[in-house]
Formats: sequence, C-alpha cells, structure tokens
Amino acid sequence: MAWSTRELAELAGTTVKSVRLYHQRGLLEEPERSPNGYKQYEVRHLVSLLRIRRLTELGVPLADIDTVRAGDVDASAALREIDAELAASIERQVEARSVIAAILDNGGSPDVPRGFETVASRLSSADSALLHVYTQLYSRDALTDVRRMIEEAPTGGGVEFDALPADADEDTRQRVVEQLTPDIARQLRRYPWLTEPGAHLSKSEQVTREMFAEAVVELYNPAQIDVLRRASLAARAELDREPDAAPPD
Repeated sequence: MAWSTRELAELAGTTVKSVRLYHQRGLLEEPERSPNGYKQYEVRHLVSLLRIRRLTELGVPLADIDTVRAGDVDASAALREIDAELAASIERQVEARSVIAAILDNGGSPDVPRGFETVASRLSSADSALLHVYTQLYSRDALTDVRRMIEEAPTGGGVEFDALPADADEDTRQRVVEQLTPDIARQLRRYPWLTEPGAHLSKSEQVTREMFAEAVVELYNPAQIDVLRRASLAARAELDREPDAAPPD
C-alpha cells in the first residue's frame, strides 16, 4: 500500500509542510510517483520520517540529523553539544521561574533589573528606570549594596518625594529634604564608597557622571532634583560634623 504526502504526514503526526522541508534538506528520500504524478510513500519512508521527528524532538538541528544518524564519533560529539545546550536552557528556565516567583511574592513591576525582584514593590517608576542605568555603570558588588540600601530604607519613606510636583513651594521642598537627609546620611555611613565610587564602576568616571546626570534630569522633575541635591549636601555636612568613628558593622 502506498500513501500520499498528506496521508504520510498524518500517520507520522506532522505536517505536509514539514515533509516537504525534509525533502528539501535531503533528509527524507523522495518516493516513486504514480503514473498521474502523485508521490507514493512506503513503510520505509514512514519509518525514516518518524526517526527524523524523534531526533528533532531531542533538539537535534536539521543540519546535524545526518551526522547523528551516522552513529559515529561525530554523532556522539553532536549529541553531547546538544545535551549541554539543553542543560543551559533548563538552568535559564529554573532561574526564570525563581525570579517570577520572587516577583509574584513581592509585587512590583516584573521588568526591574536582575537581582532587584525582591524590592520591586518599593520602587517608583523613575527609581526602577534609574536602576537599569545603574546596571550599566556599577560593579556587581556595588549593585548588591544598592539593593541592600533599598531593603534597609524605611517603608514608604520616599512617598512624598515621589509625589513632589515640579512647582513645589519652598516649604514643601524643605520638608522633603529633611525627610531624606537622615536616610542619605545613613547610607553614606554604611557604604563609604558612595563618596568615592571609582573602584566600583564598570565604566569610566566621566561616562558614569554623564550618564547619571542625563538619567536624573530625564527621570525626575526640577523640584525632585533640587531636593536630592540639597538632601545630599545636608547629609555630607552632617557626616563632616561627626567625630571620626569606626565604620558600622
């Protein structure tokens, strides 16, 4: 009994398009044709097609199928390479599931930078965007410290700053400055490298300054920028007035 292309595809659980592709790649032998020109597939074609499908299910690229079929040393090497790729893919998927679980448990935007999933709910849209810029400027150790700073910050401490309008009056600005100053001073005490970040940069200091300045101007409004500048200066002045002491644990 002979089968048509459609019948062969149905028997193998695939599509006519796939059968034609395997013919084009030279993986599936062309069958004889009937007097009216129709292809006539036999059992050997079905078995060959099923073997091709089995290898593609294992992740073997079409370009490597003939090599794997040969069963020689090259075939073993190809299979080991595929196995390594599958292992790496599984590792990426496991990590992705872990990240997704952290996002679901903690809330917040799912597009925060890698490593900040557990603090996503604490970040404003501007803060999250700035963190993405940080990932291109700071070392891995520095980014770990930045995450800790976010974890250590009082919950809701930046709410008024986040809502600060561009035309905020002086009294409002000063109140927010006084709210932020203690937190900034605490961060400077705990992470002294913030004042001299050179060793913690992944880019040059000039590139870092330029990227940071452009990001801040674009992400925050004039009142917020003014408050950040004044609070930072006040925090540094507070530290300058303190007697020398051992750094905190």
